[in-house]
Amino acid sequence: MSSPILEVSNLNVRFSTPDGEVHAVKDASFTIGESECLGVVGESGSGKSQMFLATMGILSGNGKASGSVKYRGQELIGATDRQLNKLRGSKITMIFQDPLTCLTPHMTAGAQIVEALQVHTKLPRDEAEKRALEMLELVRIPEAKRRMRQYPHELSGGMRQRVMIAMATACGPDLLIADEPTTALDVTVQAQILEIMRDLKVELKTAIVLISHDMGVIAGVSDRVAVMRRGEIVETGPVDDIFYKPRHDYTKMLLDSMPRLDRPDRDGEARLPPPKSDQTVLEVRDLKVHFPVRGTGFFAKTKPLRAVDGVSFDLREGETLGIVGESGCGKSTLARAVLKLLPKTDGTVVWMTRDLNAISDSDQRRLRKELQIVFQDPLASLDPRRTIGESIAEPLRTLQPGLSRDAVRAKVRATMEQVGLDPAWLNRYPHEFSGGQNQRVGIARAMIVEPKLVICDEAVSALDVSIQSQIVDLILKLQTEFGMSMLFISHDLSVVRQISHRVMVLYLGRIVELADRETIYKDARHPYTKALISAVPVPDPKFERSKTHVKLTGDLPSPLDTRAQLNFLKSKLIDDPDAEQYRPALIEVTPGHYVAEHD
Repeated sequence: MSSPILEVSNLNVRFSTPDGEVHAVKDASFTIGESECLGVVGESGSGKSQMFLATMGILSGNGKASGSVKYRGQELIGATDRQLNKLRGSKITMIFQDPLTCLTPHMTAGAQIVEALQVHTKLPRDEAEKRALEMLELVRIPEAKRRMRQYPHELSGGMRQRVMIAMATACGPDLLIADEPTTALDVTVQAQILEIMRDLKVELKTAIVLISHDMGVIAGVSDRVAVMRRGEIVETGPVDDIFYKPRHDYTKMLLDSMPRLDRPDRDGEARLPPPKSDQTVLEVRDLKVHFPVRGTGFFAKTKPLRAVDGVSFDLREGETLGIVGESGCGKSTLARAVLKLLPKTDGTVVWMTRDLNAISDSDQRRLRKELQIVFQDPLASLDPRRTIGESIAEPLRTLQPGLSRDAVRAKVRATMEQVGLDPAWLNRYPHEFSGGQNQRVGIARAMIVEPKLVICDEAVSALDVSIQSQIVDLILKLQTEFGMSMLFISHDLSVVRQISHRVMVLYLGRIVELADRETIYKDARHPYTKALISAVPVPDPKFERSKTHVKLTGDLPSPLDTRAQLNFLKSKLIDDPDAEQYRPALIEVTPGHYVAEHD
């Protein structure tokens, strides 16, 4: 067996802080061989990123690494910047989690790859540009020549991540460290990025470290897995052993917490209650939300951006409708338009037989007691100057002003207990809580007025899997207790299957498929739905190795282009970006299963 590319022995990382020393990585040891992918998994704060920042020699100023890190026998701990710079970017490269903050905003994508090539390989500029174009094509960026001249802000999140991969691999590195490279991406883009990484491993013999909190992502790419908890590697081994024969309780907990697309419910946890009745409480008909967007130039025309473009659905009492789709499909805009937090362009929203278009402002204010929303980022929606007790009490004081101070305080305490928060924390501030605890505060704010409809807008997408499973169980428990109806918005189809009675798939502001949660996963008919489902990683290595992806060509097109809506029905397309196009009809293929027309 050839000698390993990277050998890490007894690596420790410590940080000096005003509150004392933080021991972020504790005696970590592992090796990585040629063409091998090591998956490093663990929740936020487990030390995954810091372990490899120490390997690269790019810790923050208050950090210190000790132990041994050897690249092909060369010791990196204690090496000078000059020695490390010969390796960084050429032999050892890193893809960071947020490409927008890591790419230089005033340089084009092509110029940044060319710069890396010229610094590390001394290629002439014309050859470096040719190589940069080849790398962008290798990572499957459409229209690579045009993208070379674009700046980071002109590229989508998936394209920026591919530019980062192209830059990291342009010099033919031995070792590629990918730190959460797919966390913020849609599932179809995530599948493309993981496919690129598999190809790099096979075609270029690149060793890869894949850092992630998603066991499904780890299952699909890794050969070996290291599980981290509180700075320690608690379990390591071949990928099949970790997934099928885990030994450490923390590894078992991570696997048990993962929502799985191939299972509607997790064993032994809260289950989805049946709808309370067949009574329809919410009717949405032909809802449209268009935003006027002016083009560049003095004589530029204003075009409508069709964020929501004719959406219709019903919601029963106690039912949860899952709304899924990629970024830019109109999920959040639809939710805000239903609650009248955004002005609609056309259509009707009827709540409990009341047309929300026709009610007065005072009646609408009173309706807020019945209609509530839980936002994606709880910290951004909580006032940092208010205690959590004051934040939770605010809707109650606003919507039920007749309650006494003692009654409000008692209700706040009771609601905190319901959502799993200690009432003794009443006077703490949001910055004193974790992300999962702040999400519970957001849920408590919505639930304290006992609403009849709650909209959860990506309420669990930014949380670790263990916290995510707790929040999902909490939502299911509260729905069982209160019998409320829900619109659950997410790009994570695994979570949506677990929490929804029916699932609605949006594509560029229109419904392409609508069915119950079993039918949508077992008998998806629309090509877009099939692509979304096939792209979702499942925490099962054998399944991931054998499954076939349904691929979509290119990136999600612009909703400003009227032709974009007919990507799946091109036989009806008029090749003019401003022309009025044919609207694909939503056809009921079986009772309750609706599919948009497609070629």
